[in-house]
Amino acid sequence: MLETPGRIEPCLFEEHIPAELADLSVEIQREASGLGQGLHPDSAAELADLVRMMNCYYSNLIEGHNTRPRDIEKALAGTELEEDTRPLALEARAHIIVQRAIDEMQRNGTMPVPTSVEFLAWVHQAFYDEMPKELRVIEHPDGSQEPIVPGRMRQDGDSEVAVGRHHPPSSMRLSAFMDHFDKRFQIAARSASSRIIAIASAHHRLNFIHPFPDGNGRVSRLMSHAMALNAGIGGQGLWSISRGLARGLKDRGEYKQMMDHADSPRHGDRDGRGNLSEAALKTFSAWFLNVALDQITFSAKLFDLGGLDKRYQRLVADTIDDKRAPDLISAVLRHGALDRGDAQIVLKTSERTARNTLKQLTTAGFLTSASPKTPVRLAFPLDYRERLFPNLFADADLPA
Repeated sequence: MLETPGRIEPCLFEEHIPAELADLSVEIQREASGLGQGLHPDSAAELADLVRMMNCYYSNLIEGHNTRPRDIEKALAGTELEEDTRPLALEARAHIIVQRAIDEMQRNGTMPVPTSVEFLAWVHQAFYDEMPKELRVIEHPDGSQEPIVPGRMRQDGDSEVAVGRHHPPSSMRLSAFMDHFDKRFQIAARSASSRIIAIASAHHRLNFIHPFPDGNGRVSRLMSHAMALNAGIGGQGLWSISRGLARGLKDRGEYKQMMDHADSPRHGDRDGRGNLSEAALKTFSAWFLNVALDQITFSAKLFDLGGLDKRYQRLVADTIDDKRAPDLISAVLRHGALDRGDAQIVLKTSERTARNTLKQLTTAGFLTSASPKTPVRLAFPLDYRERLFPNLFADADLPA
């Protein structure tokens, strides 16, 4: 078993970027730049929080943890949870808290390099600090348990790990591998296309190294999210790589199959110069980038201002007996927030009538505000999520 950091090479396509990957990076940039176009920043921010919930839902699903969106929302609100759903709901809450922090750091310009040891250790620590105690242990086949130390990577003296057929670098050599990983992916920042393509290759190579005793999958998906933000393809937080990885392009088992394929050793002199197969890395990267493009396209349709406006107006018309209510919902969607006194101007009616319409919409949960006198903003009640956002958490088609 090779124990030099070169074992994870190739990490990047340096001499010649394959045309397929270059074309995909350009297409991803173009599609992501239009994501959420026309949405008010406040409305986009509300939707981005919904996408964070979706991201953690699918990230947990990849780990075999099926958490109901309703339980995730309860955990975020701090309300009481049923004992059997509590651990996984709090696990999902931890994921959302960390992703919110990543998004805020990126907006403020304070986020470390996503492939750095500093950032990855912080993600792991922040995630497990929020985890319920029953999920902060590793269950060994012999029935024994090992506590998970938040932020701690494998160290010399730790028992070695195996992931299926794959044997990651030994704990004794992990530090050298992580330093190499960090330095190699800093090179990717030199061009826009390299930053995007590196999201795919770094995702696999980090899991190949397997730096933490547990939680590597979640950390790698949050790293991929952070790298997408840094590459300028975050799309206002309106798309999620985890949804695509969980669903695949044609089959839900693709993620595991493609990760395993990218573990392949080099096949002959025409398969790159590294220890691992360059052809396999290209195949994996193309699949990963196609998944990203598929998710960006899905979100662009789902969060299109015109389509969302039409679906929300139909929903309100079907559930509230007030012909003015759909118009007020439309105005709030387009303006992000609305002063209560402006409702009568939007509806071209009396103050009393406008106040009654506002009350119906807030009572139904379609509008929300910090207090009874502050501006109202759009809300997305859980009971109507699938109607407003078909296929977000399940399989359905967008209505015409």
